[in-house]
Amino acid sequence: MPSDELLTAFIDGELNAAESDRIEKLIASDAHVAGRFDFLSRSDLPFREAFEPVLASAPSAKLDAMLASIPSAVEQKRAASGISRRGFLSAIAACLVVGVAIDRAAIGISHRLSRPEEGSDWRAVVAEYLSLYTPDTLSSPAGNHAEQAAQLNEVGSKLGLTLTPEAVALPGIEFKRAQLLNYDSKPLAQIAYLDPESGPMALCIIPSTKGASAPDMENRRGMNVVYWSNATHAFMLIGHLPIDRMKALADGVRGSLAV
Repeated sequence: MPSDELLTAFIDGELNAAESDRIEKLIASDAHVAGRFDFLSRSDLPFREAFEPVLASAPSAKLDAMLASIPSAVEQKRAASGISRRGFLSAIAACLVVGVAIDRAAIGISHRLSRPEEGSDWRAVVAEYLSLYTPDTLSSPAGNHAEQAAQLNEVGSKLGLTLTPEAVALPGIEFKRAQLLNYDSKPLAQIAYLDPESGPMALCIIPSTKGASAPDMENRRGMNVVYWSNATHAFMLIGHLPIDRMKALADGVRGSLAV
């Protein structure tokens, strides 16, 4: 499976002929690659809405003067080559570097540009693992309340957390199992659920010393992810539900686990 970055470069016409031909053959022969290509091709992410606070607060007069000073040859070259989506994001980053004031709604974007994400590797591994799940993977009965409590207690004891069926319950979504995995020599808890409409979901927890961070969102392997951390653990909720629904579910379980 080519990376999203490589597929995006293909969509934007930024690959050389040989690499472009290779991706075309993969799309034609692999249904998973074709599906991901189709998803990225019709992406309707609200870029304009996301960056409106930045644009609204930008020092327009100063930027206009800067643009006017660009040599005409450079401007002609830029116009001939066009601007890809990645070029657009690079331009936004450049504006931040030269001191564009950012509205509170864009603080998260500035944070990502200022330093690499912490702890993203484990989320990538979880997403890859969960992408292999189907509803049949979680078709076994979840057991009664006592059996669920025993599973969660065993997993929680390895993480130094108190986990109960009530604390990890997701409204309208069936708890299926709790199991302990291993990532980078650390225990990783996976609490799996089965949503009747969107399929497998998981709440995953791993010890962390990075400190507390507020909830943030991303998309991995075609699934929506909400992730956050406290002083001792990092959490992620991942599934196929729309991101606003995922955020609401994450807020609920985050509040329960904080009690």
